[in-house]
Amino acid sequence: MTPARIYVAGHCGMVGSAIVRTLQQRGTATLITCTHAELDLTQQAAVRAFFEAERPEQVYLAAAKVGGIHANQTYPAEFIYQNLMIETHIIHEAWRVGVQKLLFLGSSCIYPRLAAQPIPEEALLTGTLEATNEPYAIAKIAGIKLCESYNRQYGTDYRSVMPTNLYGPGDHYDLQNSHVIPAMIRKLHLAKLAADHNWPAIQGDETRNGPIPQDLKRQLQDICTSALEPCLSFWGTGTPRREFLYVDDLAEASVHIMNLDQTTYKAHTQPMLSHINVGTGEEISIRELAETVAQVVGYTGRIEFDPSQPDGTPRKRMDVSRMHTLGCQATLGLEEGLGKAYTDFLAREARA
Repeated sequence: MTPARIYVAGHCGMVGSAIVRTLQQRGTATLITCTHAELDLTQQAAVRAFFEAERPEQVYLAAAKVGGIHANQTYPAEFIYQNLMIETHIIHEAWRVGVQKLLFLGSSCIYPRLAAQPIPEEALLTGTLEATNEPYAIAKIAGIKLCESYNRQYGTDYRSVMPTNLYGPGDHYDLQNSHVIPAMIRKLHLAKLAADHNWPAIQGDETRNGPIPQDLKRQLQDICTSALEPCLSFWGTGTPRREFLYVDDLAEASVHIMNLDQTTYKAHTQPMLSHINVGTGEEISIRELAETVAQVVGYTGRIEFDPSQPDGTPRKRMDVSRMHTLGCQATLGLEEGLGKAYTDFLAREARA
């Protein structure tokens, strides 16, 4: 049997690279990939030419513009425009060349800010979104509805998974735009260097991983020059609770859900409520997360929180019962996953 031709959009990103690893381990597909320099997914003509030339049989749509609270608040137009264009072009052009199977990767931010916990798939479009990432969330909701609309009108088999907060190999550590775990890993790593009075290493980190914001740099300078116990401050109150999933667990779930037979998939979804939550079903406060990351990194100083800065959604834990029913289960615990993520961060440092 000829291996299926599978296009992984966004293969250089954290999620896309994890899907590529999973597919390569299974060894049953011919993978098609294309970098952003080779193909700008926001340009419809370029995406059309690519699909006409490559003719994939399956598509994993993991390409997206992503970032944390600061990035979403600073670049709302970019977040809604780029994500809408990417998913619209890929889904439409996949349909044009006859792709029957596609998996869209969304986000748990699609749900209302004050959704009941744990959040079931049925909570979609039942309340007001979190303001700090509303443009991104609306784009992701549109992606789900694109898949459902093409299925209803054209008989395609386009599926959607909604992962919780992700972390792991391939994450990015730009402190202006990163998510909470990579930001914590880098900040606590820098604080550890400062506590060791190793300012040259901090300067080297800035060269490799991007600018250190001035408020953090002042904290690091205080730690580096003081004989008092080190103290590092994070945004918000530390009380919001979040769920975190190691990215390779998401990749395994994505490939599993993509390969479910259509009868099984349809038996657990509805034509206009077809997405599936992917997560651990467990949550932790941001303060507890910071303390856990500190242990993994080896930072032994104090941790404080700045309540003048935004918290985001108070709680966000996914109902993953549908995922479990379909045979998916997260396997890596948070502390072990954070250890793997920090090892990956240090390996990046060594390669730079």
